[in-house]
Amino acid sequence: MDMKEVRKLFPILSQEVNGKPLVYLDSAATSQKPLPVIEALDKYYREYNSNVHRGVHTLGTKATDAYEGAREKVRKFINAKSTQEIIFTRGTTTALNTVATSYARANLHEGDEIVITYMEHHSNIIPWQQAAKYTGATLKYIPLQEDGTISLEDVEKTITPNTKIVAVTQVSNVLGTINPVKDIAKIAHRNGAVVVVDAAQSAPHMKIDVQDLDCDFLAFSGHKMCGPTGIGILYGKKALLEQMEPVEFGGEMIDFVGLYESTWKELPWKFEGGTPIIAGAIGLGAAIDFLEQVGLENIAAHEHELAQYALEQLSTMEGLTIYGPKERAGLVTFNIDGVHPHDVATVLDAEGIAVRAGHHCAQPLMKWLNVSATARASFYLYNTKEDIDQLVAALRKTKEYFDHVF
Repeated sequence: MDMKEVRKLFPILSQEVNGKPLVYLDSAATSQKPLPVIEALDKYYREYNSNVHRGVHTLGTKATDAYEGAREKVRKFINAKSTQEIIFTRGTTTALNTVATSYARANLHEGDEIVITYMEHHSNIIPWQQAAKYTGATLKYIPLQEDGTISLEDVEKTITPNTKIVAVTQVSNVLGTINPVKDIAKIAHRNGAVVVVDAAQSAPHMKIDVQDLDCDFLAFSGHKMCGPTGIGILYGKKALLEQMEPVEFGGEMIDFVGLYESTWKELPWKFEGGTPIIAGAIGLGAAIDFLEQVGLENIAAHEHELAQYALEQLSTMEGLTIYGPKERAGLVTFNIDGVHPHDVATVLDAEGIAVRAGHHCAQPLMKWLNVSATARASFYLYNTKEDIDQLVAALRKTKEYFDHVF
């Protein structure tokens, strides 16, 4: 499918912002939504809005079939063995917190180690900080190379027989680094640790096979992959999920409730208390259909071409620093000398260009980079080289303006 034709399926991209055609370069924060996803959500609310699992009436059956059908689409999307291994959550953050609360707190003890990296999003740092405080375990960090990559030699040195959990992002939301999670998993398992993968920045952009990666848990969000906000996935190996306790209690997740004791439903429903995110799951299923129709391999190739083109063009600008390795996912993080990233983003917005500025929920990484904040342009299947040309032209104008003012 031609990517310029794909772009036409995203109605929000046809608007103007501040009198200029919108150039949306903030997909790492959230992606835009194509018509098939918008229409799937509209159809659910218009035609068969109902709760799931509870009723035997026609609308309830349609809603349940669509909700559980979406779970099967997710299973196939990441090649899990069973739909029992697919838990619907509010997003990556909730999924990671579920593992840190339910699994980690029950299995970690004083002297145990949790290993993560400096490039983690706060959602893959703070839950482990809290788990370490709760259990007395030690939190350790795999060091980064100068270009923001991880060496397997450092992984080998950091992970020890005392390591019980290794939690790592597959793709950095700041550097674009693509981590060798399959190799990290092998090292972790050799030492008896379980592996948690934050796939928020990888699931939308590349094919994931959890059986090939051999990760124990994996988390991602729907809103970064053309789906709705408020829906995400926790994948876990069945044997691990079965031994874990739920973290939310109430309706839907119970089997039997007595006055003083209750029992839980089987997987995956014991982790889905209350009315679930029905529309979100259906929308995520539609997003998966859309991405697979376009082809994850085509998306990955398109974004690689855009990232390399952006690096080439931005590298010609004096006074602009780019962070991260040459081989990267589809984003470029940068700073202009003497100009705060928020000022850069404000001037770009006046030109109709949306980028992200700030610490990107990665303050430890900002400290490692020795900066307080950066600007980030992130690409997706609907972006073009013309978008990057407009970004570069606007950045040159930004630099000229601040050079003149100061």
